Amino acid sequence: MTSIDYIGFDIHKKTISFCAKAQDGEIRDEGVIPARREDLSAWVKRRPRPWIGAMEATLFTGWIYDHLKPVAQELKVAHPPMLKAIAASKKKNDKVDARKIADLLRCDLLPECYMAPSSIRELRRVLRYRNLVVRQATRMKNRISGLLMETGTPYNKERLHGKAYFNELLGSLRETPRSVVELLQLSRKQLEFFTTIQKRLLKGLNEHPQLKERVERLQSIRGVGEILALTWALEVGEVERISSISQGVSYCGLTSAQHNSAGQEKRGPISKQRNKHLQTMLIEAAKLAPRYNPQLAAVHERELKRGDCNQATLEVARKLVAYLMAVDKSGKPFQVRSGATEGV
Repeated sequence: MTSIDYIGFDIHKKTISFCAKAQDGEIRDEGVIPARREDLSAWVKRRPRPWIGAMEATLFTGWIYDHLKPVAQELKVAHPPMLKAIAASKKKNDKVDARKIADLLRCDLLPECYMAPSSIRELRRVLRYRNLVVRQATRMKNRISGLLMETGTPYNKERLHGKAYFNELLGSLRETPRSVVELLQLSRKQLEFFTTIQKRLLKGLNEHPQLKERVERLQSIRGVGEILALTWALEVGEVERISSISQGVSYCGLTSAQHNSAGQEKRGPISKQRNKHLQTMLIEAAKLAPRYNPQLAAVHERELKRGDCNQATLEVARKLVAYLMAVDKSGKPFQVRSGATEGV
C-alpha cells in the first residue's frame, strides 16, 4: 500500500489542481493540469506509481471521471455539501482543496456520492434537455397569450395553441399593430420548433433498448406516465443503490428538514438536498395520479380529511416512490395485493 498515491483533484472549467500523497500524508507531487483530454493523458503517462483518485462532483466532473476511470486503480466522487461541511477552513484555494480531498481519501473519510454509468448519464442529459425544451415551449405559449392580452384581442384560451384556430385568429386581426402580428407568427414558429424537438427526443428515449422494458414496467402503475417513468429510471440509475423506501423518499426531496436539539424536535419545509428533477416530476404527477389510481386516491382522500391539501399531495408522491421502487426492484409489473386497499 505504501507504493500507491492518493490523489485529490480540484476541478474547474479550464484547470485541474491535483495533490498526490503517500499513505503517511507526505506530499509526493502536486500541480495544475490544463482541463483538456490530451493534457490529462500526458499527465497519466508520467505517473510513476499506481494511484487512487477522488474529486468533487461539479458540472465538469463527468468527462474527467470517464477519462481517468480506466487508468486509476479506483476513482471516487465526493458529495459537494458534505465535503464542504467536513473540509471547511479559513484558508481556501485550489491547492488547499486538492490537498484536503487527498487527505480525506487516504484516511477513508471521503463522503462519496453515486456516479451513474456513462450510458445512463448520456440518456439523462437527453431527458433534461427535453425538459428544458418543454419549458421554452411553455414560455412561447405564455408569450402568445401575453401579446394578445396587451392589444386587447379576444381569443379562445382552450383552442389558442391549435394550428387551425391560430391561423384563423391571425387572419381576423384588423386593428392589431403589424409588429404584434409578426411577433405572434415568430412565437408560433418557435413553439412548433420546440414541440418537434421534444417529440423527437422523447421518441428516441422511449425506443432505447436499455430503457424500453424498464419504462414499460414502471408505467404498469396506474397514474405513472412515460415522463415520470423515464425520469425515475434515468435519475435513480441503479435502483439497488437505494436500500429503503425512506431513503428513496429522502433522495427525491419529499421529506422535511429535521432539527433535533436538547430533546426538542422541529420540522422545517421539505429539504432542498434532493434530486430536484425527480422532486418536480413526482409532485406534478401526484396532483394528477389520484384521478387514475384508486389506491393513490384513497391516500389523497385520507390526508385531505386532515385539512392540508399540500400534505395530501406529498403523501401521494411518497406512495408513488414506494410503488416505483417495488416495481423497479422486483422486475415485475405492478400488482395490488389481494385483499388490500393499497400496496404492491
